[in-house]
Amino acid sequence: MVDMDSDLHIRRIVHPTDRIVTGRIIRLMDGYPREVRIGQPVLVAVLAAAGVAGLLMALVRSLFSAGSGAARRRFKELKKGPEYLVTPVRLRDAAGRLCEVELHGHLPQSALHPADHVQLTLRPQGDPDLPPKIERIVNLTTGQLLTPRTATLWSHLGPPLLLQAALGALLVAALVAWSALT
Repeated sequence: MVDMDSDLHIRRIVHPTDRIVTGRIIRLMDGYPREVRIGQPVLVAVLAAAGVAGLLMALVRSLFSAGSGAARRRFKELKKGPEYLVTPVRLRDAAGRLCEVELHGHLPQSALHPADHVQLTLRPQGDPDLPPKIERIVNLTTGQLLTPRTATLWSHLGPPLLLQAALGALLVAALVAWSALT
């Protein structure tokens, strides 16, 4: 009886453990969306501070009978974090191993191609089953330095809400300081 499995030479795909990996791009897999987790305590603190400023703005609007403000996003919408694109990338490293890493966010379409020689700066993700995340790419073939960017909690909340929260936090701090002095 011949063991058929011994004739198969299947190369395992590994997750690199080094911080910097040099190799050739083999394949850019199909991307899929992943959601940024939003910490509920942070979201509640930002919304509470923004609510204080919102009350003050509503009072000013009612005194001067200005029109209503823009539509606000609901807590449920804000709690559901932003999605970003995850693209699994396969490359062959300098030792000849087939490696898989993840590219989070978007890059220009012409930035990476199969067979490009790249140097990747990687960071492990929180889940040990996930491949490391690419922080920076030096495309040695084209000479480009690439940094993928993803949505963050702060970009999801947006500048108007964050400014309103900062104003609300300043108002609360001023009230606390004023009440401590009197």
